[in-house]
Amino acid sequence: MADSAVPQFFDRFPMQRIADVDLDANLGVDDNRIAILFLWGRDCPNCDIAKRSMLLTPERFEWPGVRWLHDNVYDDPRMGTRFGLHGIPAFFLFHRGRKLGRITAWPGTDAFVDAVNKQIAATGATV
Repeated sequence: MADSAVPQFFDRFPMQRIADVDLDANLGVDDNRIAILFLWGRDCPNCDIAKRSMLLTPERFEWPGVRWLHDNVYDDPRMGTRFGLHGIPAFFLFHRGRKLGRITAWPGTDAFVDAVNKQIAATGATV
């Protein structure tokens, strides 16, 4: 289903759609890349703010070797329950299948990019 407020987001910023039942198999336990899981919801104003910000400077969110995954938690409520969400958007960072941390709400482009860069540096992930 299309996201009505930012309809071409996933065309212009490609991410792999993932469901709760498939997440563990796609987190790359043997993979040295960072995986970022973007949990969002259709017609979520804060999610739309994050999407629009990402589309303004998409190159800032493109790290070589970083895999982006996404799920609409309104269509897949088990994902929201799994991560104990109290609000969206939420971003979870994983390395080798292990959760490194989360970024909740939208902190802005600079803070988001800085947080991801720190995790990449701390893990020695392939970039």
